[in-house]
Amino acid sequence: MSSPTGLAPVNVPGTGESRPTSPTAGSLWRGGRGALLAALLVVLVAVGGVLLSGGQDPGRPLDPESTALTGSRGMAQLLRANGVRVVRVTSVTEAVTAAEGAQSAGGSTLLIGDTSFLDEEEVERLAAAPADRLVVGDQPYLTLLAPGVNPGPAVRTRSREPGCSLPAAVKAGSAYLGGTTFTTPFGGVGCYPANGSPSLISYADEGRTVTVVGDGQFMSNLRLAEDGNAALATNLAGARPTLVWLVAPETPSESGAAPQSVYDLIPPAVGWAVVQLGVVVVLLALWQGRRLGPVVTERLPVVVRAAETVEGRARLYRARRARDRAVSALRTGFVDRVIPRLGLPATATPDAVVGAIVERTGQPAAYVGSALYGQAPADEAGLIAVAAYLDMLERQVRES
Repeated sequence: MSSPTGLAPVNVPGTGESRPTSPTAGSLWRGGRGALLAALLVVLVAVGGVLLSGGQDPGRPLDPESTALTGSRGMAQLLRANGVRVVRVTSVTEAVTAAEGAQSAGGSTLLIGDTSFLDEEEVERLAAAPADRLVVGDQPYLTLLAPGVNPGPAVRTRSREPGCSLPAAVKAGSAYLGGTTFTTPFGGVGCYPANGSPSLISYADEGRTVTVVGDGQFMSNLRLAEDGNAALATNLAGARPTLVWLVAPETPSESGAAPQSVYDLIPPAVGWAVVQLGVVVVLLALWQGRRLGPVVTERLPVVVRAAETVEGRARLYRARRARDRAVSALRTGFVDRVIPRLGLPATATPDAVVGAIVERTGQPAAYVGSALYGQAPADEAGLIAVAAYLDMLERQVRES
């Protein structure tokens, strides 16, 4: 049995009993190292979860202030290093005001990466702003921002060759483009083709240059350093001294804001940390569940004779009238004892056992088969008769 206290037993001379010793430094360390290791593991998991989930900027795609992989902080810094003034705006009014203010300083380019938060009237105001336009993806109201351009089938985004004469694309070379393809309007130039349709369109519209790209990943922090992505991004977005970069507002307007619940106030990393701690607790329970302590000996208070055990079990069978179990135990014990004397294997069939007993004892096969494999006796007299008959058969087999 296992020691409930976890202390090593010591035999007391002259008594034969086992008593626990006083705790030592080694036993204390062995007993407490599991809890210490579990606590250390919990701390490491919690810190790792914070570093992996809470230490990164969640950001938004193509946000010039986001350092996430999908953000565009790297592109904004590169443009500023080349003398381009980057103005980040979150509303149509700010975008139009910035574009009008840059007219006297050489003009501006309006980069539109997301118009899902705008209505048709606001998109029309954007289209009327005095600035070149760089539109990313198949935006709502694309025909207002890029008249004459219609979206085509989507293709896989990958590294592609320019395949056109547009100077910005020729200087950049291969770039990570694809996504939505477009139809080329009259007088426009289509670049980076996929399945015969360009994923970059550039053309002049009412004195302004309109450029549409099917995917903006080449401007992200993740892809900027690959191929000619950085060159293409700066050539397209830095053609004017000022770049007005429109992104979705960080929070909805107060009039449309929904009330926050308690769950909205919980940081996103908390749920992941709770899952990690749950896994740690389960692993710790499985590990500690196998540590039952050292095995110790225990003296029994009394010695029970085998005959008393048999009698006790017989009384239980009699009290529950379990004649079927009693006769099954008698038959199983009889077969286990006589099979070796009969020279039969342990897997011998009932017919083989009955045949060997009949041959050895001369008893009728019907009696032997009924005694070994027949129905359970209907009363105690029948059970006693079966036991006596089996005893007689075993004696004959042993003496033959």
